[in-house]
Amino acid sequence: MDASNYRRVPLGVVAPRDADDVAAALAVCREHAVPVVARGGGTSIAGQATGTGVVLDFTRHMNRILAVDPEARTAVVQPGAVLDRLQEAAAPHGLRFGPDPSTHSRCTLGGMIGNNSCGSHSVAWGTTADNVREITVVGAAGDTRRLGRAWQGAPDGLKALVEGELALLRTGFPELPRRISGYALDALLPERGADVARAFCGSEGTWGLLTEAVVRLVEAPRARALAVLAYPDESAAADAAAGLLGHGPLTVEGMAADLVPADAGLPRGGAWLFVETGGGSPAEARASADTIVRAAGVRDALVVTDPAGQRALWRLREDASGTATRMPYAGDGAPAGRGRGLGGEAWPGWEDCAVPPARLGAYLRDFRALLAAHGLHGTPYGHFGDGCIHVRIDFDLISPAGVARFRRFSEEAARLVVSHGGSLSGEHGDGQARAELLPAMYGADMVRLFEQAKDLWDPRDLLNPGMLVRPHRLDENLRFAVLPHRPVDVEFGYPADGGDFSAAVRRCVGVAKCRTASAQGGDGVMCPSFRATGEEAHSTRGRARLLHEMLAGEIVTDGWRSTEVRDALDLCLSCKGCRSDCPVGVDMATYKAEFLHHHYAGRRRPAAHYALGRLPFWLAAVTRTRSARLVNSLMSLPLLAAAAKRLAGVAPAREIPRLAPETFSQWWSARFRDRARAYVRERRRGATEAPGGPDAPGGPGGPGGAEREGRRPPAGLFPGFGDRTVLLWPDTFTEHLEPSVGRAAVRVLEAAGLAVLLPPRTVWRHGPVGDGVTRGPLRPGLLLPRRRHRVCCGLTYVSTGQLDRARAVLRRTLDLMEPYLAMDGLPVVVLEPSCAAALRTDLPELLPGDPRATRLAAAVVTFAEALERHAPDWTPPRLDRPAVGQTHCHQHAVLGDGAERRLREAAGLRGALAGGCCGLAGNFGFERGHEEVSRACAEEQLLPAVRAAGDTAVVLADGFSCRTQLAQLSGRRGRHLAEVLAQALDAGPRNGGPAGTA
Repeated sequence: MDASNYRRVPLGVVAPRDADDVAAALAVCREHAVPVVARGGGTSIAGQATGTGVVLDFTRHMNRILAVDPEARTAVVQPGAVLDRLQEAAAPHGLRFGPDPSTHSRCTLGGMIGNNSCGSHSVAWGTTADNVREITVVGAAGDTRRLGRAWQGAPDGLKALVEGELALLRTGFPELPRRISGYALDALLPERGADVARAFCGSEGTWGLLTEAVVRLVEAPRARALAVLAYPDESAAADAAAGLLGHGPLTVEGMAADLVPADAGLPRGGAWLFVETGGGSPAEARASADTIVRAAGVRDALVVTDPAGQRALWRLREDASGTATRMPYAGDGAPAGRGRGLGGEAWPGWEDCAVPPARLGAYLRDFRALLAAHGLHGTPYGHFGDGCIHVRIDFDLISPAGVARFRRFSEEAARLVVSHGGSLSGEHGDGQARAELLPAMYGADMVRLFEQAKDLWDPRDLLNPGMLVRPHRLDENLRFAVLPHRPVDVEFGYPADGGDFSAAVRRCVGVAKCRTASAQGGDGVMCPSFRATGEEAHSTRGRARLLHEMLAGEIVTDGWRSTEVRDALDLCLSCKGCRSDCPVGVDMATYKAEFLHHHYAGRRRPAAHYALGRLPFWLAAVTRTRSARLVNSLMSLPLLAAAAKRLAGVAPAREIPRLAPETFSQWWSARFRDRARAYVRERRRGATEAPGGPDAPGGPGGPGGAEREGRRPPAGLFPGFGDRTVLLWPDTFTEHLEPSVGRAAVRVLEAAGLAVLLPPRTVWRHGPVGDGVTRGPLRPGLLLPRRRHRVCCGLTYVSTGQLDRARAVLRRTLDLMEPYLAMDGLPVVVLEPSCAAALRTDLPELLPGDPRATRLAAAVVTFAEALERHAPDWTPPRLDRPAVGQTHCHQHAVLGDGAERRLREAAGLRGALAGGCCGLAGNFGFERGHEEVSRACAEEQLLPAVRAAGDTAVVLADGFSCRTQLAQLSGRRGRHLAEVLAQALDAGPRNGGPAGTA
């Protein structure tokens, strides 16, 4: 599969190391009459990167930038080179490659040439074909050709074919900037220089196999500004787009409100144009943007000059292809596909047609009417300045009736585009999705000419057959046809997918944002295992596609017992980064837990699942037996520690964390007892000192007593349940391994004026009073001792797929918490981000029928959120020092870190924390076989950032895993933000001193 609706099973995949490998693979395939498909990043949305023969994956080895010539403004690239790597190589010279699709972080130059890709800056710098100088290809016969102008590299007969059809070639192509459909045979006209390299662009791997290309670079503007223009709707924005081109913008992009979050900070409107301008200085770029705002005459506008602000807005646009795939649609109020079993799903298929820019508004109005006539929904967006529109439509591609409607709509849409003088494809090529419709655009004579050209380049039809000419039907090979039509019996609720695991797996549409070589924007997370290995099977997309095949049962035939799926999921860190960073919200951590539950049902599990997955149980046993010091002593003996690690499935190089001799709850209980005794002593002393007894005026129990004497009850002793009370969650890591974090949190929360409680350890279940109806405190066994439990988020059980145990633990937790859940507004402060994320997401999805689960999930707040919401007037101590560290991946993905950022800023902790994942990720980094990937993840951002920090920097890491990874791989101790603030409070006036020093 690629990013399209299509699926074909290849015979095999070859990752060539050089052009000789390409020729050798092609020779074998030619001998056996096996088709060959060239593939880059697999982001094609028309199906042209799939095939039934041998797929050549150029991203593994042939992915280099071979040369950059700043004088000639050219670069030499291999087909598997990712566009962003070329931009990085050209940037030091003030240059860049002009075309930039939204998939620029993972699409390859070979794929861009094959599809003649464009991107948002095509109004300034054109399509890929406009920026290619020479191309080296291996032909179908095994010969190497270097393609260029003046018929350079053309196969025999091509010149004669073109010269015999000059009239047709001069009149048969529509004139518009984004005409990508069909072969660009008009580039071979004599008045256009007979440019064979340009004609090759957009041939979708059907003419030859690209091995090297010389591309043109353009001068990058030194400064940019982004004008955001608001319009009532997308048609109004489309009508206005063409009129802005005369001002020389770099981009004119359009989006409607359907694709934009409410908090995006855009000017008021129903649709927007993103118009980027460039200049030699920020003032020049800003002046150009202001000119465009004045010329647009819009009701509201915004000009953004801050690079970070511009990136945030462009990220909205770049994620649109995924966002539009899963969203509720306005209009009838129903999500797309409701009544057809598809929930809120929408798909490519009619993705990127183009019309002359001046016709765009009229086309969009007709297109909306066509959607309505077929009962379909879609949200157009895209390159309004070029007249090119992207749209995802809620096609039903599962039922026969839905597929038939998909065909009818496509045929009518093709006629509509042609009636406006447009092209069926304006960016992504024809592939299987549109090639069948090319006669509607070009007529039979031109299509026959396309076939003749293909036969000259590839007489035996080995290269990507079924694309462009003699095409597959647009409604065959659909990837959804093989999936089960009934919901799969699963453990999680999958509320966003209607409880259907197949629908959850279908979320992956293949846009491959998980295949980026670096975390997006520096603060992203997804997908650390792919960045460590470079293997497709270790990307979120690869794992989702394996689960797709598992459900299909054709290639992966052993279902939940599949070893292929297990091995691919084994290196998933369960970081949950994909839950937020994937445009369609694929949640591979949940899918992994689901799979492991079924895979090991009734079977022996890996040792680490018993040792690390049941960690709360083992640590509770140590506490009950008061053996923490003994365990620590035994684990300090090398031979015994090595044997224990081997038995537990722990990596030999890992150090076993030391257990706290006194748990957090034990400290809390002792502190409470001490404060209670002090309070009683104070009351007695007051009673003997005050005339008239303790309740008389002036006595400690009477008006003005303890208050006047300065003898208040200790804070948090009997706090009541007002809006200044919080419940502090004693997670397993804080409880048994680092109680200092809990003690610090109590110190800070109480300093902020909050009363702190801990969850109960017993379940109070009252029996009947005696009338059989009224419930009260009287019941048999009331005075007998009751078993004590601890609340637990179930994280370790979930991450290892022990979902039955996780559900039992969570039900017991809800039983303990039930009296507190009835108190509306009582916040539950969770210090460990992974535990907070588990309570927010895993708890309600594992127990979807229990209303208590929803209430607890809603009550969970982080440490910083508790201070911001419930002690808004409190001012933290000032440290005025640089901070370094990492935002916990679960915090990034589920909780958000806005409150943490603001708290750090208020405390004078300067600098942004790193993104990515620390690599330890709970049990992952401790398990045998994961050491290399775990270290590689840490080396991506966290460890370099900490090494580069000075000794005065505060090393922050709110997650126990992050702190452990730092300590074991760098020797520096990270601290929870609560510890840093608590130490600053204790330092008093010296709070700029040693707090948080690593």
